[in-house]
Amino acid sequence: MAKMDEKGVVVLADAIRDSLVSGKDGTSRDVHDMHRMGKEQLLRRNFRFFSIFSFTVVLLSTWEVVLGTAAFGLGNGGTAGLVYMYILSFVGYIFVIASMAEMASMAPTAGGQYHWISEFAPPSAQKFLSYTMGWLSVLAWQCGTAAGCFLAATELQGIIVLNYPDYAFQHWHGTLIAILIVLLTVVLNTVGVRLLPWLETCAFVLHITGFFAYIVPVWVMGPKPRASAEIFAEFTNEGGWHSMGLSVLIGLITPVTALIGSDSAVHLSEELRNASKSLPRAMLATIMLNGGLGFVTVVTFCYNIGDVSSVLDTPTGFPFIQLYYNMTGSVAGTTAMVSVMIILSIANATANMTTASRQLFAFARDHGFPFRHIFAHVPTGRGSWSVHDVPLNAILFTGIVSSMMSVINVGSTIAYNQLTSMGIAALLSSYLVSTSCMALRRIRGQPLLPAHFTLGRAGLPINLVALAFLTLAFIMSFFPPVADPPLDKMNWAIVVYGAVFLASMAYYIPVGRHYYKGPVAYVRHLE
Repeated sequence: MAKMDEKGVVVLADAIRDSLVSGKDGTSRDVHDMHRMGKEQLLRRNFRFFSIFSFTVVLLSTWEVVLGTAAFGLGNGGTAGLVYMYILSFVGYIFVIASMAEMASMAPTAGGQYHWISEFAPPSAQKFLSYTMGWLSVLAWQCGTAAGCFLAATELQGIIVLNYPDYAFQHWHGTLIAILIVLLTVVLNTVGVRLLPWLETCAFVLHITGFFAYIVPVWVMGPKPRASAEIFAEFTNEGGWHSMGLSVLIGLITPVTALIGSDSAVHLSEELRNASKSLPRAMLATIMLNGGLGFVTVVTFCYNIGDVSSVLDTPTGFPFIQLYYNMTGSVAGTTAMVSVMIILSIANATANMTTASRQLFAFARDHGFPFRHIFAHVPTGRGSWSVHDVPLNAILFTGIVSSMMSVINVGSTIAYNQLTSMGIAALLSSYLVSTSCMALRRIRGQPLLPAHFTLGRAGLPINLVALAFLTLAFIMSFFPPVADPPLDKMNWAIVVYGAVFLASMAYYIPVGRHYYKGPVAYVRHLE
């Protein structure tokens, strides 16, 4: 009988132990990570690598978002600016996600950035920084959920305009549709939560097939492609900025928006089996796949856009809808192609709802959010269709907030869009601060936590490049779309950003500082 060496015994023992861990608890490594971080396993680990990868890919929806936000980039930089800023963003995000993937492997928790800041920041600053970033992260994902639902609603309105030219585009119509989509995402995240990994995997397949359904007809049936010199050498400054360089940099917001959000997988880490290993792989695979598809989409769109002014002035509100129609000359064909986009936008909104509720749940669990006992509550029970093992109250709250945000559109679409800009700025700041804490530990030569995924000696250079890109993107997110804008075209994101900070301090100073210690206070130092 063959003998097994010591290493083989350890591997076999780990395999047996993993098989004995419940589906809710995950693997022995998951149990170890939760124990080290001082967290109780309340959520069920329904996700595996491919389903969490699908989830994150669908949430980013890069090639779809590029088409939906291309008008901003075309107005600030033109086709050349859009292409070059996309390349800059793609490369920059690779360094950002690599930095965050390492932290995710060290501490795979639904708290994400604010948890990492608490563990890695200097002790004198960890409590304040993690608390502030926790509030901003909650706000960012709440805004992202509302924006995702609203995008699907307005795309549906665009199809209605195409099919019924006499239809009067009313803001309140879009708001009602958005609220219906919010309700759908709430249902999918509660009674349909067991199906969520499967649904997001199906959406991933549609994401890939939809990409080819867009690319192939555009190249085959689209207008005569523009000359490469026009695409890569001609810049435009329709915003009236004092220099072309500034105009191009302001157009950075289009690719930044399209590529942001890979950290969504982190906020589902307590629902992912073997999280410390699967998380970094899913995050890096997401940015590489979506970034590549997005680049092909940008180049294809710029080559085949035809008359730029007619596409930008479309009554549908979306240049890509007008491009489809100009290309096919068929209302039915355009409707079919855009319907795929709408389905993907709803899937994106559903993923945003999931992420936002988990971020709120985690921050409330760590005593950072008011009414923490309500939002950190997870019902338990039995039965395939029972609403349990999910943060029900956090989901319902996110649905209410998204619906209330949608109502803002009735009064002003500009004001509503400011919330989207605010969400992007808040998320970028959480990336910036958490990566800064990791870079500071490396500079000081302080020990790092063990991890499945590590950047090794390249860690500090990667962190520093990520910080340079994040700083630029963060600053640009506060610029208005045109120079010397009138009051209704101002970018009020900086005002909302400051208001949220003041609101967090209004809770922190009298109440929060007595309860919030930061996640590091619950961490167990294991040998």
